[in-house]
Amino acid sequence: MKTTVRTTRLELAEPLRISRSTMAARDAVWLTVERGGLRGHGEAVASTYFGLDARTLVRLLRDAATAIERCGDPETALGAVRAGELAGPGTPPAVTAAVESALLDLVGKRAGAPVHQLLGSLIPPTAATARTIGITTPERAAVLAHCLAEAGFTLIKAKAGAADPEEDLARIRTIREYAPHARVLLDPNGAWSVAQAEELLPRYAELGVEAVEQPIAPGTPEALAVLAAGSPLPLIADEDAVSYEDARRLAGRVQGINVKLAKCGGVHAALRIAELLAGSGTDLMLGCLTASTLGIAPAVHLADRARWVDLDGHLLLAHDPWTGIGGADGTVRAGDRLGLGIRPRVAGYPTASALTATTPSERPRRADLA
Repeated sequence: MKTTVRTTRLELAEPLRISRSTMAARDAVWLTVERGGLRGHGEAVASTYFGLDARTLVRLLRDAATAIERCGDPETALGAVRAGELAGPGTPPAVTAAVESALLDLVGKRAGAPVHQLLGSLIPPTAATARTIGITTPERAAVLAHCLAEAGFTLIKAKAGAADPEEDLARIRTIREYAPHARVLLDPNGAWSVAQAEELLPRYAELGVEAVEQPIAPGTPEALAVLAAGSPLPLIADEDAVSYEDARRLAGRVQGINVKLAKCGGVHAALRIAELLAGSGTDLMLGCLTASTLGIAPAVHLADRARWVDLDGHLLLAHDPWTGIGGADGTVRAGDRLGLGIRPRVAGYPTASALTATTPSERPRRADLA
Protein backbone atom coordinates (compact mmCIF):
# COMPACT_ATOMS: atom_id res chain seq x y z
CA MET A 1 0.00 0.00 0.00
CA LYS A 2 1.03 3.58 -0.63
CA THR A 3 0.11 6.47 1.66
CA THR A 4 0.28 10.23 1.35
CA VAL A 5 -0.43 13.06 3.79
CA ARG A 6 -1.46 16.51 2.60
CA THR A 7 -2.41 19.73 4.41
CA THR A 8 -4.98 22.26 3.24
CA ARG A 9 -6.71 25.36 4.60
CA LEU A 10 -10.48 25.51 5.03
CA GLU A 11 -11.90 29.05 5.07
CA LEU A 12 -15.34 29.64 6.54
CA ALA A 13 -17.93 31.58 4.55
CA GLU A 14 -18.20 33.90 7.57
CA PRO A 15 -16.63 33.81 11.04
CA LEU A 16 -18.40 31.54 13.51
CA ARG A 17 -18.61 32.90 17.04
CA ILE A 18 -19.31 30.58 19.96
CA SER A 19 -19.07 31.25 23.68
CA ARG A 20 -15.35 30.54 23.97
CA SER A 21 -13.93 31.66 20.60
CA THR A 22 -14.48 32.92 17.06
CA MET A 23 -13.25 30.89 14.10
CA ALA A 24 -12.70 32.08 10.51
CA ALA A 25 -10.63 29.18 9.18
CA ARG A 26 -9.02 25.92 10.19
CA ASP A 27 -6.32 23.63 8.85
CA ALA A 28 -7.18 20.16 7.60
CA VAL A 29 -4.84 17.24 7.01
CA TRP A 30 -5.79 14.55 4.49
CA LEU A 31 -4.57 10.98 4.58
CA THR A 32 -4.75 8.95 1.36
CA VAL A 33 -4.21 5.19 1.25
CA GLU A 34 -3.75 3.55 -2.15
CA ARG A 35 -3.84 -0.08 -3.21
CA GLY A 36 -4.33 -1.53 -6.70
CA GLY A 37 -5.20 1.80 -8.30
CA LEU A 38 -7.89 2.63 -5.72
CA ARG A 39 -7.61 5.31 -3.08
CA GLY A 40 -9.28 5.88 0.27
CA HIS A 41 -9.29 9.23 2.01
CA GLY A 42 -9.62 10.54 5.54
CA GLU A 43 -9.46 13.99 7.13
CA ALA A 44 -8.42 15.36 10.50
CA VAL A 45 -8.88 19.04 11.31
CA ALA A 46 -6.81 21.17 13.64
CA SER A 47 -8.52 22.12 16.89
CA THR A 48 -7.35 24.53 19.56
CA TYR A 49 -9.84 23.03 22.00
CA PHE A 50 -8.37 19.55 21.55
CA GLY A 51 -4.80 20.87 21.39
CA LEU A 52 -4.13 19.70 17.84
CA ASP A 53 -2.39 21.89 15.27
CA ALA A 54 -1.64 20.96 11.66
CA ARG A 55 2.02 20.15 12.37
CA THR A 56 1.06 17.66 15.09
CA LEU A 57 -1.61 16.07 12.90
CA VAL A 58 0.83 15.66 10.02
CA ARG A 59 3.38 13.96 12.27
CA LEU A 60 0.82 11.61 13.80
CA LEU A 61 -0.78 10.74 10.48
CA ARG A 62 2.62 10.00 8.96
CA ASP A 63 3.33 7.65 11.85
CA ALA A 64 -0.01 5.98 11.23
CA ALA A 65 0.70 5.79 7.50
CA THR A 66 3.91 3.89 8.19
CA ALA A 67 1.99 1.40 10.31
CA ILE A 68 -0.67 1.04 7.59
CA GLU A 69 1.94 0.21 4.97
CA ARG A 70 3.26 -2.60 7.15
CA CYS A 71 -0.18 -4.23 7.21
CA GLY A 72 -0.06 -5.28 3.57
CA ASP A 73 -3.73 -4.70 2.73
CA PRO A 74 -6.41 -2.24 3.86
CA GLU A 75 -8.68 -4.91 5.34
CA THR A 76 -5.94 -6.04 7.71
CA ALA A 77 -5.13 -2.43 8.57
CA LEU A 78 -8.80 -1.67 9.29
CA GLY A 79 -8.97 -4.66 11.62
CA ALA A 80 -5.87 -3.41 13.41
CA VAL A 81 -7.44 0.04 13.87
CA ARG A 82 -10.58 -1.45 15.36
CA ALA A 83 -8.55 -3.67 17.67
CA GLY A 84 -6.55 -0.69 18.85
CA GLU A 85 -3.34 -2.23 17.50
CA LEU A 86 -2.38 0.20 14.74
CA ALA A 87 -2.13 3.55 16.54
CA GLY A 88 0.35 4.08 19.33
CA PRO A 89 -0.67 4.81 22.94
CA GLY A 90 -2.07 8.29 23.37
CA THR A 91 -2.97 8.75 19.71
CA PRO A 92 -5.69 11.44 19.59
CA PRO A 93 -9.16 10.21 18.60
CA ALA A 94 -9.20 12.63 15.64
CA VAL A 95 -6.19 10.86 14.14
CA THR A 96 -7.71 7.41 14.68
CA ALA A 97 -10.94 8.61 13.05
CA ALA A 98 -9.11 9.94 9.99
CA VAL A 99 -7.14 6.71 9.58
CA GLU A 100 -10.28 4.61 9.91
CA SER A 101 -12.05 6.84 7.38
CA ALA A 102 -9.36 6.37 4.75
CA LEU A 103 -9.36 2.61 5.26
CA LEU A 104 -13.17 2.33 5.23
CA ASP A 105 -13.26 4.34 2.01
CA LEU A 106 -10.69 2.09 0.35
CA VAL A 107 -12.13 -1.16 1.70
CA GLY A 108 -15.57 -0.17 0.46
CA LYS A 109 -14.26 0.54 -3.01
CA ARG A 110 -12.43 -2.77 -3.08
CA ALA A 111 -15.59 -4.56 -1.93
CA GLY A 112 -17.79 -2.74 -4.43
CA ALA A 113 -19.93 -1.36 -1.61
CA PRO A 114 -20.70 1.95 0.08
CA VAL A 115 -19.54 2.27 3.68
CA HIS A 116 -23.04 2.09 5.14
CA GLN A 117 -23.41 -1.42 3.70
CA LEU A 118 -20.16 -2.45 5.33
CA LEU A 119 -21.73 -1.24 8.58
CA GLY A 120 -24.91 -3.25 8.10
CA SER A 121 -27.34 -0.70 6.62
CA LEU A 122 -28.68 -1.73 3.22
CA ILE A 123 -30.53 1.53 2.59
CA PRO A 124 -28.40 4.69 2.21
CA PRO A 125 -28.94 6.81 5.34
CA THR A 126 -30.52 10.23 4.92
CA ALA A 127 -31.24 12.68 7.71
CA ALA A 128 -32.34 16.23 8.32
CA THR A 129 -29.26 18.02 9.59
CA ALA A 130 -29.09 21.02 11.85
CA ARG A 131 -27.46 24.17 10.51
CA THR A 132 -25.58 26.33 12.99
CA ILE A 133 -26.17 30.02 13.61
CA GLY A 134 -23.39 31.48 15.71
CA ILE A 135 -23.55 34.23 18.31
CA THR A 136 -24.54 37.19 16.20
CA THR A 137 -26.94 40.12 16.11
CA PRO A 138 -30.69 39.53 15.96
CA GLU A 139 -30.69 41.24 12.56
CA ARG A 140 -28.14 38.82 11.14
CA ALA A 141 -29.87 35.89 12.81
CA ALA A 142 -33.12 36.93 11.10
CA VAL A 143 -31.48 36.86 7.66
CA LEU A 144 -29.82 33.49 8.29
CA ALA A 145 -32.95 31.89 9.76
CA HIS A 146 -35.09 33.06 6.84
CA CYS A 147 -32.57 31.82 4.27
CA LEU A 148 -32.25 28.45 5.99
CA ALA A 149 -36.01 27.99 6.17
CA GLU A 150 -36.34 28.90 2.49
CA ALA A 151 -33.60 26.41 1.60
CA GLY A 152 -35.45 23.58 3.35
CA PHE A 153 -33.80 23.32 6.75
CA THR A 154 -36.13 22.01 9.43
CA LEU A 155 -33.55 21.97 12.25
CA ILE A 156 -31.48 24.96 13.37
CA LYS A 157 -28.82 24.99 16.06
CA ALA A 158 -28.18 28.34 17.70
CA LYS A 159 -25.03 29.05 19.65
CA ALA A 160 -25.42 30.77 23.02
CA GLY A 161 -23.19 32.05 25.79
CA ALA A 162 -23.03 35.78 25.12
CA ALA A 163 -22.01 37.94 28.08
CA ASP A 164 -25.60 39.17 28.32
CA PRO A 165 -28.05 36.21 28.44
CA GLU A 166 -30.81 38.49 27.14
CA GLU A 167 -28.86 38.80 23.89
CA ASP A 168 -29.10 35.03 23.40
CA LEU A 169 -32.80 35.01 24.21
CA ALA A 170 -33.43 37.78 21.68
CA ARG A 171 -31.60 35.77 19.02
CA ILE A 172 -33.77 32.72 19.68
CA ARG A 173 -36.94 34.79 19.48
CA THR A 174 -35.77 36.11 16.13
CA ILE A 175 -34.97 32.64 14.81
CA ARG A 176 -38.37 31.40 15.93
CA GLU A 177 -40.00 34.34 14.13
CA TYR A 178 -38.15 33.96 10.83
CA ALA A 179 -38.05 30.14 10.77
CA PRO A 180 -41.34 29.36 12.55
CA HIS A 181 -41.55 25.74 11.44
CA ALA A 182 -37.97 24.78 12.27
CA ARG A 183 -37.00 22.81 15.34
CA VAL A 184 -34.37 24.67 17.37
CA LEU A 185 -31.45 23.32 19.37
CA LEU A 186 -29.35 25.53 21.66
CA ASP A 187 -25.64 25.16 22.37
CA PRO A 188 -23.95 27.36 24.99
CA ASN A 189 -20.73 25.27 24.80
CA GLY A 190 -20.57 25.09 28.58
CA ALA A 191 -20.86 28.85 29.11
CA TRP A 192 -23.45 28.85 31.89
CA SER A 193 -23.12 28.28 35.61
CA VAL A 194 -25.52 25.83 37.20
CA ALA A 195 -27.50 28.73 38.64
CA GLN A 196 -27.74 30.42 35.24
CA ALA A 197 -28.85 27.17 33.63
CA GLU A 198 -31.59 26.67 36.23
CA GLU A 199 -32.84 30.19 35.54
CA LEU A 200 -32.54 30.10 31.73
CA LEU A 201 -33.72 26.61 30.80
CA PRO A 202 -37.41 27.31 31.63
CA ARG A 203 -37.26 30.48 29.53
CA TYR A 204 -35.92 28.58 26.54
CA ALA A 205 -38.57 25.92 27.06
CA GLU A 206 -41.20 28.65 26.76
CA LEU A 207 -39.64 29.72 23.46
CA GLY A 208 -40.02 26.20 22.05
CA VAL A 209 -36.35 25.16 22.07
CA GLU A 210 -36.20 21.39 21.61
CA ALA A 211 -32.99 20.56 23.51
CA VAL A 212 -29.86 22.17 24.93
CA GLU A 213 -26.30 20.92 24.46
CA GLN A 214 -23.74 21.14 27.26
CA PRO A 215 -25.25 24.08 29.17
CA ILE A 216 -22.59 24.08 31.94
CA ALA A 217 -18.82 23.89 31.88
CA PRO A 218 -17.39 20.42 31.25
CA GLY A 219 -15.52 18.60 33.97
CA THR A 220 -18.39 17.97 36.36
CA PRO A 221 -20.58 15.36 34.64
CA GLU A 222 -22.31 14.63 37.93
CA ALA A 223 -23.57 18.22 38.04
CA LEU A 224 -24.76 17.91 34.45
CA ALA A 225 -26.67 14.73 35.31
CA VAL A 226 -28.32 16.39 38.32
CA LEU A 227 -29.27 19.38 36.18
CA ALA A 228 -30.72 17.07 33.50
CA ALA A 229 -32.88 15.29 36.07
CA GLY A 230 -34.78 18.49 36.81
CA SER A 231 -34.55 20.23 33.45
CA PRO A 232 -37.71 21.22 31.53
CA LEU A 233 -35.73 20.57 28.34
CA PRO A 234 -33.68 17.57 27.20
CA LEU A 235 -29.98 18.11 27.92
CA ILE A 236 -27.35 16.71 25.57
CA ALA A 237 -23.82 16.10 26.85
CA ASP A 238 -21.07 17.12 24.44
CA GLU A 239 -17.79 18.28 25.97
CA ASP A 240 -18.53 16.07 28.99
CA ALA A 241 -18.96 12.99 26.78
CA VAL A 242 -15.76 12.42 24.81
CA SER A 243 -15.01 8.73 25.26
CA TYR A 244 -16.92 5.48 25.65
CA GLU A 245 -16.32 5.62 29.41
CA ASP A 246 -17.73 9.16 29.54
CA ALA A 247 -20.84 7.92 27.73
CA ARG A 248 -21.12 4.96 30.08
CA ARG A 249 -21.11 7.26 33.12
CA LEU A 250 -23.84 9.46 31.65
CA ALA A 251 -26.03 6.85 29.94
CA GLY A 252 -29.54 7.07 31.36
CA ARG A 253 -28.69 10.25 33.27
CA VAL A 254 -28.87 12.83 30.48
CA GLN A 255 -31.32 12.92 27.61
CA GLY A 256 -28.73 12.86 24.86
CA ILE A 257 -25.04 12.44 24.06
CA ASN A 258 -23.39 14.23 21.15
CA VAL A 259 -21.05 11.77 19.46
CA LYS A 260 -18.44 13.28 17.14
CA LEU A 261 -16.12 10.91 15.30
CA ALA A 262 -13.13 13.18 15.84
CA LYS A 263 -13.93 13.20 19.55
CA CYS A 264 -14.60 9.50 20.17
CA GLY A 265 -12.20 7.94 17.66
CA GLY A 266 -14.20 7.13 14.54
CA VAL A 267 -17.07 5.07 13.18
CA HIS A 268 -16.35 1.89 15.14
CA ALA A 269 -16.11 3.83 18.42
CA ALA A 270 -19.34 5.68 17.61
CA LEU A 271 -21.14 2.39 16.98
CA ARG A 272 -19.99 1.09 20.36
CA ILE A 273 -21.43 4.18 22.05
CA ALA A 274 -24.68 3.86 20.08
CA GLU A 275 -25.00 0.26 21.24
CA LEU A 276 -24.31 1.33 24.82
CA LEU A 277 -27.02 4.00 24.71
CA ALA A 278 -29.69 1.80 23.13
CA GLY A 279 -32.51 1.34 25.63
CA SER A 280 -30.84 3.50 28.29
CA GLY A 281 -33.15 6.48 27.92
CA THR A 282 -30.31 8.56 26.47
CA ASP A 283 -30.58 9.33 22.76
CA LEU A 284 -27.75 9.63 20.26
CA MET A 285 -26.83 12.89 18.59
CA LEU A 286 -24.31 12.86 15.74
CA GLY A 287 -22.23 16.02 15.64
CA CYS A 288 -19.10 17.22 13.91
CA LEU A 289 -16.34 19.78 13.83
CA THR A 290 -16.10 22.33 11.05
CA ALA A 291 -14.58 20.23 8.28
CA SER A 292 -14.90 19.43 4.60
CA THR A 293 -17.27 16.87 3.12
CA LEU A 294 -14.42 14.36 3.48
CA GLY A 295 -14.39 14.87 7.25
CA ILE A 296 -18.17 14.75 7.59
CA ALA A 297 -18.92 11.82 5.26
CA PRO A 298 -18.15 8.90 7.62
CA ALA A 299 -20.74 10.15 10.12
CA VAL A 300 -23.38 10.49 7.39
CA HIS A 301 -23.18 6.72 6.92
CA LEU A 302 -24.37 6.45 10.56
CA ALA A 303 -27.04 9.14 10.35
CA ASP A 304 -29.98 6.74 10.51
CA ARG A 305 -28.96 5.74 14.04
CA ALA A 306 -29.32 9.20 15.64
CA ARG A 307 -32.25 11.18 17.05
CA TRP A 308 -30.49 14.48 16.33
CA VAL A 309 -28.10 15.01 13.41
CA ASP A 310 -25.79 18.01 13.31
CA LEU A 311 -23.53 17.32 10.33
CA ASP A 312 -23.20 20.78 8.83
CA GLY A 313 -19.46 21.43 9.16
CA HIS A 314 -18.96 21.39 5.39
CA LEU A 315 -21.86 23.81 4.89
CA LEU A 316 -20.02 26.50 6.87
CA LEU A 317 -17.13 26.64 4.40
CA ALA A 318 -16.53 29.26 1.72
CA HIS A 319 -15.28 26.46 -0.53
CA ASP A 320 -15.67 22.77 0.16
CA PRO A 321 -13.00 20.83 -1.79
CA TRP A 322 -15.13 17.66 -1.76
CA THR A 323 -18.73 16.84 -2.65
CA GLY A 324 -21.08 13.89 -2.35
CA ILE A 325 -23.18 14.09 0.84
CA GLY A 326 -25.48 17.01 0.07
CA GLY A 327 -26.83 19.09 2.94
CA ALA A 328 -27.49 22.44 1.27
CA ASP A 329 -31.22 21.68 1.27
CA GLY A 330 -31.21 20.61 4.92
CA THR A 331 -30.73 16.89 4.30
CA VAL A 332 -27.48 14.90 4.25
CA ARG A 333 -27.38 11.70 2.19
CA ALA A 334 -24.95 8.81 2.10
CA GLY A 335 -25.86 7.67 -1.43
CA ASP A 336 -24.92 4.50 -3.31
CA ARG A 337 -21.42 5.42 -4.49
CA LEU A 338 -18.65 3.11 -3.38
CA GLY A 339 -16.72 3.73 -0.18
CA LEU A 340 -17.53 7.06 1.43
CA GLY A 341 -19.28 8.10 -1.78
CA ILE A 342 -17.48 11.43 -2.11
CA ARG A 343 -15.40 12.96 -4.88
CA PRO A 344 -13.17 16.01 -5.29
CA ARG A 345 -14.69 19.18 -6.74
CA VAL A 346 -11.50 19.94 -8.67
CA ALA A 347 -9.99 17.39 -11.04
CA GLY A 348 -6.42 16.31 -10.44
CA TYR A 349 -6.50 15.30 -6.77
CA PRO A 350 -7.22 12.56 -6.21
CA THR A 351 -7.03 11.01 -9.68
CA ALA A 352 -10.11 9.58 -11.30
CA SER A 353 -8.87 6.04 -10.74
CA ALA A 354 -9.47 6.54 -7.03
CA LEU A 355 -13.20 6.64 -7.63
CA THR A 356 -13.59 3.46 -9.69
CA ALA A 357 -14.28 -0.03 -8.40
CA THR A 358 -12.17 -3.10 -8.97
CA THR A 359 -13.52 -6.00 -10.97
CA PRO A 360 -15.70 -8.45 -9.02
CA SER A 361 -12.95 -11.08 -8.99
CA GLU A 362 -10.66 -8.70 -7.12
CA ARG A 363 -13.16 -7.77 -4.43
CA PRO A 364 -12.80 -9.23 -0.94
CA ARG A 365 -15.81 -10.99 0.48
CA ARG A 366 -18.04 -8.81 2.68
CA ALA A 367 -17.68 -11.36 5.46
CA ASP A 368 -14.01 -10.41 5.62
CA LEU A 369 -14.99 -6.85 6.50
CA ALA A 370 -17.10 -7.51 9.59
